[in-house]
Amino acid sequence: MKHHFHLPARFLARPWSLSLPLLLSPIKALRLGTLAIAAVALSAGAQGLTGATPGTAASPVVQYTLRNGLTVIVKPDHRAPTAVHMLWVRVGSMDEVDGTSGVAHVLEHMMFKGTPTVKAGDFSRKVAALGGRENAFTTKDYTGYYQQIPANRLAEVMALEADRFANNQWTDDDFRKELEVVKEERRMRTEDNPHARLHEALESTVFTASPYRRPVVGWMSDLDAMTPDDAREFFRRWYTPANAAVVVAGDVEPEQVRALAEKLYGGIPVRALPTRKPRVEPEQVGLRRLEFKAPAEQAYVALAFKVPSLVAADLETGEGEDALALTVLSAVLNGYEGARLDRALTQPDDHVADDVGAGYGFSGRGPKLFMLYGVPAAGKTSAQVEAALRAEVAKVARDGVTEAELARVKVRWVAGEVYKLDSVFNQARALGSNWASGFALDAEERLIARLRAVTAQQVQAVAAKYFGDDALTVATLLPQPLDTSRKPRQVPVGARH
Repeated sequence: MKHHFHLPARFLARPWSLSLPLLLSPIKALRLGTLAIAAVALSAGAQGLTGATPGTAASPVVQYTLRNGLTVIVKPDHRAPTAVHMLWVRVGSMDEVDGTSGVAHVLEHMMFKGTPTVKAGDFSRKVAALGGRENAFTTKDYTGYYQQIPANRLAEVMALEADRFANNQWTDDDFRKELEVVKEERRMRTEDNPHARLHEALESTVFTASPYRRPVVGWMSDLDAMTPDDAREFFRRWYTPANAAVVVAGDVEPEQVRALAEKLYGGIPVRALPTRKPRVEPEQVGLRRLEFKAPAEQAYVALAFKVPSLVAADLETGEGEDALALTVLSAVLNGYEGARLDRALTQPDDHVADDVGAGYGFSGRGPKLFMLYGVPAAGKTSAQVEAALRAEVAKVARDGVTEAELARVKVRWVAGEVYKLDSVFNQARALGSNWASGFALDAEERLIARLRAVTAQQVQAVAAKYFGDDALTVATLLPQPLDTSRKPRQVPVGARH
């Protein structure tokens, strides 16, 4: 049985952090995500790029490019005899064309269906036999595959991954069977989840030109019409060395990894990478609203504001201050238990909401949203929650934030990441998503100083600048009666999260 992640953008805390589990509610995921938003960057200030605590055996990151264009990134960390091997492909659902939504995620599933020398299912069995674990994930921006194994078995998993990257092959019948797994996954994860359905409708309303309007898992009508050749063509088009990176972290040496990469990946033929045409989202001129009816126990309201993102060039030029200030604003609002939204909306005796959330993933290949969420308390309405959420942002715009609040969120970021980077998996994940998002190896170190330097005045300024009606789309869930006779769906084999 295989885990396959399809990660909606709303759950992505930052480009070098994988999404939080889809089993979390959007609000809980956002709260946890906000805690992690800048942790990588801030803690790296004390640790540098080694990603290890003082006194441990860690080395700087090494990056190079093979002759065929494949990027290789190596992060030695000798504290334990384990290694993580990841293959990142800079392609996600945003690279699909209309009518084939979901094909990036379907292809991720099909990558486990064999090569001329490895039968369907044998990849996972071989990794398990080596004492390892493995998985894969798809987002709007990129796709990734990973294995964590004893360091002395690295060559074997590199050979397996290089083989399927170069020689992925499966029958039409295998495709049709796996497509049914993906459809059932969509039914369970989206169609049976009123919040997921609302967010899907919200994104398709917020965005008109951006491919972010399509769900990662795909529209059911597109899945119904998808053919094996759709997935094969997507593979041929995007799974090319110049569009991929191998990341290895753990008890390894750079020259050892380089020799293996040259041997196992270096012979993969070069294929031209298609030119990506820019798809610019037009300016929104007026508040948008949608009402969504679905069986649910409680109402729910989500507010999406279009805001700027951070791009790699910003770290070179010193620009992007607003994106960083918005990151701090999200943490001030929702970055810890008892933050502003909780204090104002859920903790008073006559509380307006049972749960609230805020989130902002500040970088990626597409446009960004700052999200506010709320579940009305008994006797309260979605309109009251919406007004209360906006009032808290307006309060920041009017009165600002305190130095104590700024210090608190920054200290929490640092403490959280010191613990987080104790994992070689998280080190590899950070490096890979940095690369996939176009950031340099030292992006985290540059980001540290920028985030530490965010002022209360900057946070107040973005709260006043970006939260007007012209940037806002509001989605309201209108709960309908539950079907109590319906049995819960089971996680389909091949699609557990």
